[in-house]
Amino acid sequence: MPDSSKSTRDLLDQIHAASDAELHERLRHIEEALSNLRFRLASGQVDDPKRVRKYRKAIARIKTELRERQLGLRSPQA
Repeated sequence: MPDSSKSTRDLLDQIHAASDAELHERLRHIEEALSNLRFRLASGQVDDPKRVRKYRKAIARIKTELRERQLGLRSPQA
């Protein structure tokens, strides 16, 4: 989750170090959490509405990393 990362750099390091399977799993979890967060936001139960933006950015970062790997611009770090 993006909330477990202390900073953007920490999140990027985690993404770069993860395998493709781990990234797909993480992407699925974040998208599911974003869906739940949007539902709670609509009902007024969210303390920090900025989390929606953080989740969307985390999704974009993961998709970017997966696309770079698909194009051969980057390989997973060991």
